[in-house]
Amino acid sequence: MADLPQLWMRSETRPTERRAPLTPDDAARLVRQGVRITVEDSAHRVFPLEEYAAVGCATAPAGSWAGAAPGSAYVLGLKELPAAPELLHHRHVYFGHAYKGQPQGPELLRRFAAGGGTLLDLEYLADAQGRRLAAFGYWAGYAGAALAALHARGLLSAPLVPLPRPELDARLRASPPDGLRALVIGPDGRSGRGACDALTTAGIHVTRWGRAATRRLDRGALLDHDILVNAVLTDRPAPPFLTPADLDAGPRRLSVIADITCDTGSDLHLLPVYDRLTDWTAPALRLRGAPRPLDVIAIDNLPSLLPAEAARAFSADLLPKLAALHAPSPDPDWLRCRDAFTTALTALRQDPDRAA
Repeated sequence: MADLPQLWMRSETRPTERRAPLTPDDAARLVRQGVRITVEDSAHRVFPLEEYAAVGCATAPAGSWAGAAPGSAYVLGLKELPAAPELLHHRHVYFGHAYKGQPQGPELLRRFAAGGGTLLDLEYLADAQGRRLAAFGYWAGYAGAALAALHARGLLSAPLVPLPRPELDARLRASPPDGLRALVIGPDGRSGRGACDALTTAGIHVTRWGRAATRRLDRGALLDHDILVNAVLTDRPAPPFLTPADLDAGPRRLSVIADITCDTGSDLHLLPVYDRLTDWTAPALRLRGAPRPLDVIAIDNLPSLLPAEAARAFSADLLPKLAALHAPSPDPDWLRCRDAFTTALTALRQDPDRAA
């Protein structure tokens, strides 16, 4: 059907990115609706290319979208684009991380502006009430809290490798009760629920702080936990939960921080006790040494540690919105997503040093 859009699912450039925004089963559902889908080969994706071909998707070499994808195609991905091509003229659907003042934001937006393309940032695909429609939050929270629990027990080894959930859960349950206490800030969202579930699986006592508790933040009580998991997603600056001075101001039990949001370099950073992300090779960053060591885990693709589970949940959420791309009338959720891009471009033109 010539009037239907083409989806071109690109390969991910980051070697540790094993997820996919669309699973073979969900691709099959779109193909049956007449949507044309091309899937690039990938050495890392958890789902083999053959599974996509078997349900009617075309295939293409990794990274070929820039020269081979039709201009009308939606280029679908998850994480960062490669540095080339410099000019971006397609409609890209992925997590751009460019609207919150992140350091890389202005340059990415300039590439779209110069090429005439559009960024449909999945972080801003939301309903009229602002609720995100497709997110990896649950599995980000689960993986981040699981790493924190293992690290607090001296069981975290690097480099990290993806694990099936049953194997990860077995590791979490392997330690006898040890009296560890964890605090999850933002326990009611997707990430917070995942974090609480992982810590419960590990047999760790969980304290849950919602909005009321953070409005009356008790830093002494916060520091009296072994593990802190920050699962708060904010779109406006707010007082930080911890500052460097807080870490040395008095007694501190806290030894591991897992920051799920990873808003470093942004005015929205609620834990400015660290200034750079960690990764699969070095998952924990030492903030304070003996006699009271403190480490932070801040990995921006945590769900890729549970790639199959995370991808299936995300793809199921995203599927109806991908189908809506070819609806007879414009989909309001995609229109809001596009408007967020337009607003960011306007802000960039007004202040070239900032994306928002």
